[in-house]
Amino acid sequence: MVYVSPIIALALTLISGIFLFQIMGVHPAQALYAFFVDPITTKYGWAELGVKATPLILIGVALSVGFRAGVWNIGAEGQLTLGAICGGGIALWLYQVDSVFVLPLMIICGVLGGMAWAAIPAFLKTRFNANEILTSLMLTYVATLLLSLLIHGAWRDPDGFNFPVSRVFSDSATLPLIWQGTRLHLGWIFTIAAVIAIWVLMLKTIIGFQIKVIGQAPRAGRHAGFSVNRTIWFSLMLGGGMAGMAGLFEVAGPIGQLLPSISPGYGFTAIIVAFVGRLHPLGVFFAGLVMALSYLGGESAQITMNLPLAVTGVFQGMLLFFLLACDVLITYKLQFKFPVKESQHV
Repeated sequence: MVYVSPIIALALTLISGIFLFQIMGVHPAQALYAFFVDPITTKYGWAELGVKATPLILIGVALSVGFRAGVWNIGAEGQLTLGAICGGGIALWLYQVDSVFVLPLMIICGVLGGMAWAAIPAFLKTRFNANEILTSLMLTYVATLLLSLLIHGAWRDPDGFNFPVSRVFSDSATLPLIWQGTRLHLGWIFTIAAVIAIWVLMLKTIIGFQIKVIGQAPRAGRHAGFSVNRTIWFSLMLGGGMAGMAGLFEVAGPIGQLLPSISPGYGFTAIIVAFVGRLHPLGVFFAGLVMALSYLGGESAQITMNLPLAVTGVFQGMLLFFLLACDVLITYKLQFKFPVKESQHV
């Protein structure tokens, strides 16, 4: 039932969506078709599914490692933003350089940027026992404001008619496409490789074994000589690095420049992806595709049926709610106890 519960949660979400669309005065069948079927009826739609799923899977599969270890990195959105800033800064600095080394340097700096931002909650957790949920989450808003400061200031495009955007990246700083006629880029290959690598890490290596032991039985892990602090650092560095890579792939891929907002909330949605995927790399992969479809479906329903884009967030929230409800009922059962009247003895 642990692995069946995401399917049950998805079915309950679709049933609830029927009632939601009826309340909104929209034909449920047409709305569900526009939301879940219409976006993937063309080659371009399937490619867009990969584009949307790339950051969700990259971040989700890394967060699942931390969650298995009991390390709650909630600030992947900020780490994504720092990766975009650091990698995008290289693209702007080497704007006139035409070299094959520009893009690899951007990827490295994007990963390091995300890792540096994740190192702050890692240090605060291991040194002062600060709650990593709060510190990583609060740093997200700092990263967003830093990006806004740069785009409205030093990195503003001098030829952009005073709009808060950076220069458009050069060809050498842009991810190559792997499916001509679409926007599917090289980041999709990195995503598949990351899923395989994390699967091998968790299943075949001593590091993966340590992560699972620390997450399930910290005292037993300490008794076996496993370092909790080292596990915290590893989990946060992995999550931050992958989130930074995802941010770089967004600005060097479909966006092609730095904007004040480069993500519709991929870092937060990836948390749902990790749990829907049962913290397993393959499960995260398919959960990322489902969540990516919800983004595409929201855009499709907005265009074809004039539905608000907020419907996407509603569907994602309902999916997480029903998943948590299923998990509670798997772990616990409801019991109705009635007071028993004491028998009267004469």
